[in-house]
Amino acid sequence: MKRPSGEFIFILIVLFAYFILFIFNYSLALRAFLASLNIVLRILPALVLVLFFMFLSNYFFDSKKIVRHLGEESGVRGWFLSVIGGILSTGPIFVWYPLLKELKDHGMRTAFIAVFFYNRAVKLPLLPVMVFYFGVPFTLILTFYMVLFSVVNALVISRIQFYKTEFKS
Repeated sequence: MKRPSGEFIFILIVLFAYFILFIFNYSLALRAFLASLNIVLRILPALVLVLFFMFLSNYFFDSKKIVRHLGEESGVRGWFLSVIGGILSTGPIFVWYPLLKELKDHGMRTAFIAVFFYNRAVKLPLLPVMVFYFGVPFTLILTFYMVLFSVVNALVISRIQFYKTEFKS
């Protein structure tokens, strides 16, 4: 018999918690359920947008193109695309998870995903505010170090992942 996945177990635990709460405090369980439903309804448009982008990426990009630009042999271009993509990305972070997983399934390096996430901290619309409060030199140096250390952290993650797979087999 196949062992249930972690996602399935998590959903069962949440449903069990709701059931226990329902038994002991119906009104609190109802408020919790309605709050969860409200969150789902608020993020639904973003999820639909992500599904649309996933559809477009599957339709227009084949695995060979993704691997060429974001795969193991992509070189400097992959690092650059990941940095720029992270800086230009907007919206809540969880919206990007499915799309990045899809790209990873098509051959995107894990290091590039780390760079993407790290560079989401660089917010172009907020740079003028940072310049106003802290000055141009501070803003430029901080932004430079954020981009630089995104690459350093991604290399560390790649190395850890490499050792994890080497010792696992």
